[in-house]
Amino acid sequence: MQNKFLTIYNDLVRQIQRGEYHPGEILPSEHELKETYETSRETIRKALNLLVQNGYIHKVRGKGSVVLDHSKFEFPVSGLTSFKELSEQFGGDIHTTVEQLFLSEPGEELQKALGCEEDIRVWNIVRSREINGERIILDKDYLRQDYVKGLTKEVAEVSIYEFIEEELGLEISFAKKQIVVEEATEEDKKYLDLKEHTQVVVIRSYVYLSDATLFQYTESRHRPDKFQFVDFARRVK
Repeated sequence: MQNKFLTIYNDLVRQIQRGEYHPGEILPSEHELKETYETSRETIRKALNLLVQNGYIHKVRGKGSVVLDHSKFEFPVSGLTSFKELSEQFGGDIHTTVEQLFLSEPGEELQKALGCEEDIRVWNIVRSREINGERIILDKDYLRQDYVKGLTKEVAEVSIYEFIEEELGLEISFAKKQIVVEEATEEDKKYLDLKEHTQVVVIRSYVYLSDATLFQYTESRHRPDKFQFVDFARRVK
């Protein structure tokens, strides 16, 4: 049998997710919840503490339990996941548009980012990601053609990583990432529905194969109000 505080927690989560309590609203007091659920104050506190831990509410002294905006998509910072795999977690109506796809010789900055020589040709892929009718991610990928051969628009619309691993037989191993907030560029404004936002959150990734070859550099540019960037950390002494 489920603990009483978990039953209360799950019930309050459902109410928040259904919109019965909106972001910024105050949950009923501990005393009111105690009366509603016919339980002890300690049980209510356990349920509320779990809501705090999972980001549904924030306790404010003298005010109560404030409901937080839990509508943002969770983007795992530490993972190395394709957008296709992430979209299965996001749910909703999701669409990828390939805005650009071409081969070029890398300039000085791209040579440095990919650690390659100027005679190595590089795929340039720009894709906008639309979720529930809004373009909120712009992915700019640069991949070495000597490793990634035969890339097409059809592949880029579905999953480049799936193509690399299943068709080319390469093993993608790890990435180094950097997260910054930057002013939106003209390209961001062209391909994203930024609305009133003037900045974007940028995740820069340097992606390596299993033999430690750096083969991809990516800029993933996000509308800031739509995502929360999450990680899992364990303290080790």
